[in-house]
Amino acid sequence: MPLPLLLFDCDGTLVDSEPLLAEEMSTGLNSVGLPFLPSDYLGEFRGARFRNIVAQLQARHGDVSNDQLDSMESAMRANLTKRLAQELTTIPGAKEALQQLSAYPSAVVSNGPEPKIRTALKATGLDHYFAERLFSGYTANCWKPEPCLHLHAASIMGFNAANCIAIDDALVGVRAALDAGMTVIHLNRFPDAETTPENAIMISSMFQLPAVVRQLSKEVSPTTEPYYSEGK
Repeated sequence: MPLPLLLFDCDGTLVDSEPLLAEEMSTGLNSVGLPFLPSDYLGEFRGARFRNIVAQLQARHGDVSNDQLDSMESAMRANLTKRLAQELTTIPGAKEALQQLSAYPSAVVSNGPEPKIRTALKATGLDHYFAERLFSGYTANCWKPEPCLHLHAASIMGFNAANCIAIDDALVGVRAALDAGMTVIHLNRFPDAETTPENAIMISSMFQLPAVVRQLSKEVSPTTEPYYSEGK
């Protein structure tokens, strides 16, 4: 029986980039007059598309010109890239989980830009697990919580949604994958503050992932023969 496709979120699931991202967002947004604390990202906006965050902040605090926003975002992303390359670490258990699940077809599905995904995976030594199998909202022009990014990745990889297991720490990603009709594992590292949505499977550590995936593999029944290529 062919193995299901594993679709991994990146930030907060594989790599511990969210504290760095929150700090750089706070610096950038405050510089253009949009009040924002790192805790705002980690609490209210975790996993959301950056421009959606900006839109909500402008609705609360007033509009900022597109030129200012573009300049701020460019500087923010440049600073973030430097910090990711120098400071980034993996989520505990992520590397061990990928090693144990290396026989499974897999890809990364992220709201972040593709260069950011590549920088994060290379900085933490996870890039060889995925090669070119990286799917960015900016490339697909579709972002979580809409289901189309997951469906796009599954289609390119040659899998039906029912034959996919999505792993995500953010509720926007969990809901997107559920709406796509996939089996979903929620890495809930903040169970006191966050509730796992109905129909998603909760784990609190990536060390738990291999056993859960192996059990689910017995229950996920592929309906078509999937195409999978290491260089896809």
